Amino acid sequence: MHTIEKGQSLYSIASMYGVSQADIIKLNPGSDERIFIGRMLRIPRSAANAQKETYHTIASGETLYRLTVKYNVSAKAICDANPGLSAENFRIGQVILIPSTTEAETMAPTETLSNNTVVANNNIPGPIESRCRDMHKVKRKETVFSISREYGISEAELIAANPELKGENKIKKGTFLCIPYPKAQTEQSAQLQATPTNSELFRENRKETERFSTIKAAVILPFLDGVSKSESSRMVEYYEGLLMAVDSLKRTGTSIDLYTYNSGPESASLNSILGKSEMKDMDIIFGPLYQQHIEPLAEFAKKQDTRLVIPFTSKDNTVFQNPAVYQINTPQSYLYSEVYDHFVRQFPNANVIFIEASQGAKDKAEFIKGLKDELRNRSIPMKSLKEDVTVESLKTVLRTDRENIFIPTSGSNLTLIKILPQLTLLVREQPESRVHLFGYPEWQTYTKDHLEAFFELDTYFYSSFYTNNLLPAAINFTKSYRKWYGKEMDERYPKFGMLGFDTGYFFLKGLSRYGSGFEKNLDKMDLVPIQTGFKFQRVNNWGGFINRKVFFVRFTKNFELIKLDFD
Repeated sequence: MHTIEKGQSLYSIASMYGVSQADIIKLNPGSDERIFIGRMLRIPRSAANAQKETYHTIASGETLYRLTVKYNVSAKAICDANPGLSAENFRIGQVILIPSTTEAETMAPTETLSNNTVVANNNIPGPIESRCRDMHKVKRKETVFSISREYGISEAELIAANPELKGENKIKKGTFLCIPYPKAQTEQSAQLQATPTNSELFRENRKETERFSTIKAAVILPFLDGVSKSESSRMVEYYEGLLMAVDSLKRTGTSIDLYTYNSGPESASLNSILGKSEMKDMDIIFGPLYQQHIEPLAEFAKKQDTRLVIPFTSKDNTVFQNPAVYQINTPQSYLYSEVYDHFVRQFPNANVIFIEASQGAKDKAEFIKGLKDELRNRSIPMKSLKEDVTVESLKTVLRTDRENIFIPTSGSNLTLIKILPQLTLLVREQPESRVHLFGYPEWQTYTKDHLEAFFELDTYFYSSFYTNNLLPAAINFTKSYRKWYGKEMDERYPKFGMLGFDTGYFFLKGLSRYGSGFEKNLDKMDLVPIQTGFKFQRVNNWGGFINRKVFFVRFTKNFELIKLDFD
């Protein structure tokens, strides 16, 4: 069972469990139409994973120790498979991945002393002496749980009489177990106290934090072969920004070895890079660009315990299954979820008017559908008008008791060209009306054409990247970039030079501060980026991290540009 969380879509949930959306819909009729936060979905087992792994939903009374016994897998193996799991979030309803016993470390073997006394290889106190009323020969696939049920005793009583079963030791076929007489309740309680707690097991299996004397970082991007001139120049610009970040950090005493590789679109190009001996020692990798390279590079990073920062695409699902991945561009469903939350916080008293773009302009259809659902849930009134609407018709939908938010259903410049004149006339004829225009990240590229109208309409747009070119940080970076490279950055957004600097500085600074404990200290990364915001969240207990940072940028009637940060 999977409990639906904020931002998840049917696609992302299917990606988490390695199943198809169609199979989820079969088990959960109606889920293709709409899913609700907090509701539960039945997840089918993938035929491919049926023998490899299990997804377990934590039930009432379950502990990490009990799961080790139930699945005959060590606590370390469960912790390693679920880097997002901790004693603090081990709670009812959490889904965790149970690795297969063939791939994972099973319960640790026992130690036999010279007098043939068997003791558990752990630090848990020894058992209370008990008389055996029977001896049980262990059969294939039997567990502590099944054997204790067979004889009507508790697991604690069975373990107390057979200390080799304690901790992470394996129950072996063919061995004999002492079956004790049932003990009094007080004695049972004493035995239960001897089992390790979640805190003890997590503490015992926590990886030691390693500090990096020198951070080894790799950049794998197409700079030369098999890439268009425009694409190549943007990759070079990203790399140039990253180099500036490395230089800034080195000036503060951070030691960094940077390795740079040119990767063509073919698989052989990437394989050649991954085959280099130094790649096994990398602490972090930035890249790739090509979609077909993400999965093999992510698998390599996971195997080598290396962080992989994917700066560009938002459409790959590798992050849902691979703990090594950091995805900079937020997957669409998570991005939209953040925007909806911020929207209703910013405009709790809104009257929303959608301006329907001409037929064929469907670029924001999913965003609009989700926003309408959110507005209905919040009982926020909304209306729809055609893009060729007159000023008089616009006046009829205004409300004096609410803020009137106009939202076009397309983010295209053509749509803006069509609607801005009428909206501008509206606010001039109705200056007392509280009117706002709300839109999309790509509007950053249209400011040269529509800047005055944006200010007059008190315009907002959402984005996960934004910089005010008049701010000191942006001015200084632009000057430094020009001095370093003797050229200007590409005016397209996001600016890849700034993106390279922000991603490089954030991750390399974090590794220099916290070493291998970087993931546990993400909330302490108080850096102020130039353009790209960072708010990383692990997608599930066994997956990687997505960036959920979203800004609202406002053009006020007072000709001010304000970046609204909701954190």
